Amino acid sequence: MTAVAQDLPGVADATTDALLSVDGLRVEFGPADAPLVAVKDVGLTIAPGEIVGLIGESGSGKSLTCRSIMRLIGAPGRVTAGTVDFEGRDVLAMSSKELRDFRAHDVGMIYQDPFSSLNPVMRIGDHLRETLRANRGMSKAEARAEGIALLERVGIPDPERRYLSYPHELSGGMRQRVMIALATASRPRLLLADEPTTALDVTTQAQILDLLTDMRRELGMAVLVVSHDFGVIAQVCDRVCVMYGGHVVETGPVERIYADPQHPYTKALLDSVPDMESAGNPVRREGIPGYPPELTDVLPGCVFAPRCAHARPGCTSVPMVLQPVDAAAPDAGSTACPVRPFSVGGPFDPVAGSPPDPVAVPVSPQPAAATAAMTAAETAARAQTGDPGDLPAPGEARITQPTDQESTR
Repeated sequence: MTAVAQDLPGVADATTDALLSVDGLRVEFGPADAPLVAVKDVGLTIAPGEIVGLIGESGSGKSLTCRSIMRLIGAPGRVTAGTVDFEGRDVLAMSSKELRDFRAHDVGMIYQDPFSSLNPVMRIGDHLRETLRANRGMSKAEARAEGIALLERVGIPDPERRYLSYPHELSGGMRQRVMIALATASRPRLLLADEPTTALDVTTQAQILDLLTDMRRELGMAVLVVSHDFGVIAQVCDRVCVMYGGHVVETGPVERIYADPQHPYTKALLDSVPDMESAGNPVRREGIPGYPPELTDVLPGCVFAPRCAHARPGCTSVPMVLQPVDAAAPDAGSTACPVRPFSVGGPFDPVAGSPPDPVAVPVSPQPAAATAAMTAAETAARAQTGDPGDLPAPGEARITQPTDQESTR
């Protein structure tokens, strides 16, 4: 795992004033009188020089949160509540000129697909030169020299030649390095990396993550890494925010999240990640039953309750509010689960707030709450694939479609 931010030379302590603070963020789509809410009351902070991970299944609101920081939510989407504060400045209240300066100098962004983010009829050097001249006021000669230096810094071999190349002439990993060079050309203090390792092989993925870590050390740059891969988060992040159904359900230092997850969704995600011992094991790792909620689903109480092995009747009436994991250790993070099934002393009643009888909560692959909430679409899909929901008989082949949860493995 990466070194924590306060251990890096020239980087502020992670407990000092935040570089970025997001609070109560809400993103809606559709008509104002009947909106579809995609991001609900999201809050997170990033200290100078810190790397924070944002993880969850597809559709949980990670990319929308990232784009909201840059004010890149286009119609029919809109930010309807909350604040995005960057060093004391309200990003959501910025004028057009202030917003342009903010995007040009303070924050950079790496998008999910580098190929679609680059103009196919422009050379790589043209992309860099345009950015450097517009944002740093360089001459053509200065921009060319700096562009080649940027390509060299991100590890592209023969940078003078690649400066003249077109995007289609580069591999996926090299295009991603070009995007990192573009995003950091103005030396921003915050880098938003939205799925920076998508569709890359594991070797190239490791190189990109090492590059982000090195640049954080060299430039003192804070980074928000959006990913669905816990391996990526473990390799580079200091802290992690887990999102589900548009909510942040757990936050904390990456070491604590991995060793002692306090939200059932976080633990279920970690349990689905294969390890070395699982190689060649005929028993499938337990996944999460059901599907993530759609935007049209309005679920009372905890949004994860229909899929949760620890759900109780009171979970349908509790608010999705983050509570400290340990009141005596505020740096330990917070969780939105009042049941706390993994706490010392056993789970708690989410309504009464007191410990129940010391009996372990039964955990089964298909708990009653999740089975009751299983959609007709899932039932039909199982019938079509012949998947009864349990292990196949010895020698029996079974073909299933990968789910979003399986894509996190």
